[in-house]
Amino acid sequence: MPRHLIFSYLSLIIAAAAMREGNFRMREGAPFKIALFADLHFGEDAWTEWGPIQDFNSMGVMSIVLDDEQPDFVVYLGDVITANNIMIANASLYWDQALSPTRARGIPWSTIFGNHDDAPFEWPLDWFSQAGIPQLSCPRGSDCSFRGTTRLELMRNEIERNSLSFSTDGQRNLWPSVSNYVLKLSSTSNARDPVALMYFLDSGGGSYPEIISNAQVKWFQEKSREINPHSRVPEIIFWHIPSKAYEKVAIGAQCVGSIFWESVAAQEAEMGMMKALEKRDSVKGITMGWIGAALIGRCGCALLDTRATGGTGTGREARGFSR
Repeated sequence: MPRHLIFSYLSLIIAAAAMREGNFRMREGAPFKIALFADLHFGEDAWTEWGPIQDFNSMGVMSIVLDDEQPDFVVYLGDVITANNIMIANASLYWDQALSPTRARGIPWSTIFGNHDDAPFEWPLDWFSQAGIPQLSCPRGSDCSFRGTTRLELMRNEIERNSLSFSTDGQRNLWPSVSNYVLKLSSTSNARDPVALMYFLDSGGGSYPEIISNAQVKWFQEKSREINPHSRVPEIIFWHIPSKAYEKVAIGAQCVGSIFWESVAAQEAEMGMMKALEKRDSVKGITMGWIGAALIGRCGCALLDTRATGGTGTGREARGFSR
């Protein structure tokens, strides 16, 4: 085997091993730039002309962002698809479409789940009117179905089909939540000592309540003590549905974005996650989807809300153009 092929093969083995261990090696001496895509909602109103057009528009917006910003890493912050509008058995077809602009540019990424990603199909009431059920057009190779695709199926399909994905399906004891994992960022010269830690948490919704459970809180506490015992390494937290802390912080705050255009749609309950984060000086930022704002929280870290990136979704602001 030629030497350059042996080197390439070994490089792939090393990269794959690093991904399994949850490690990402940053470029030496260069800033590390992360692009955030939230609430893309691919597959929304899939049976209409409007829905696929919005997916096409979202692809264009993501492509512009990726080409202009040239990020080192991309985080998909949940509601990648609108599963409650998808009538095919394998919603991964839409999930894969949302990932395609990032994959085409060779940029690695991670994903977390939102409340729409595995939501059961919602039958439109007007399908039962005189007009009846519209002529459904399903992707080639897929029959129309209303079974839905589970969180675990979506995640495993992503991981198995994409070598650039740093997502994982998390700890089994945290079920029904799935996207709970940590990614260690390190330099190429010193892979053992991370320079930053990114925690990804499943905030529920869809097939189960919108909540970060006490079990997830304990997992974070144990994991952070294990890999960052002295809180010396900066930590950034990612999840989709805002904590109830947003409802308090937003009152009277001077915010950037459109938080006052809509009420904060928070999780159904608080099970201790914000208190756990407040006790860690190493937590420098909490990034979520949904309502758009950048707030400085009472825990002393930045609370960043990304708003929707996609062309579909709910709310007043036109999606995908004012990020």
